Amino acid sequence: MADLNIPNLNIKSDKYIFKKKLNLRRKSKRRLFTEAFFLFILSALLVYINYLIPNKNLLLKNLPSTFNKSFLLLIELLPHLYKIFLVIFIIVSSFTALILMIGFFNRLFRVSKRRSKQIIYK
Repeated sequence: MADLNIPNLNIKSDKYIFKKKLNLRRKSKRRLFTEAFFLFILSALLVYINYLIPNKNLLLKNLPSTFNKSFLLLIELLPHLYKIFLVIFIIVSSFTALILMIGFFNRLFRVSKRRSKQIIYK
């Protein structure tokens, strides 16, 4: 009897799941015009910022050599990453061991301080 599946008639069919979530209204012409105006202002601002950058041609010409130099620096960094991670592990493990030791002494102090069963009336 537990394996009997009774259909629930209150569940709507799956084809109408997202029907109410769709925004079917069109944007007004005024809203489209204001959005277009803001897009134009933003694009003009970006073009102006690019215009202010000095030596654009030189930067674009030196891009491959810059990538090459950075790749070589990354290769030199890899052997040192082991040492860096080892130092980070030493610091974190020492801090964790200190916290565990404090917890050990705290519980040891509580056990030694505890008296026999007494009823405390408040």
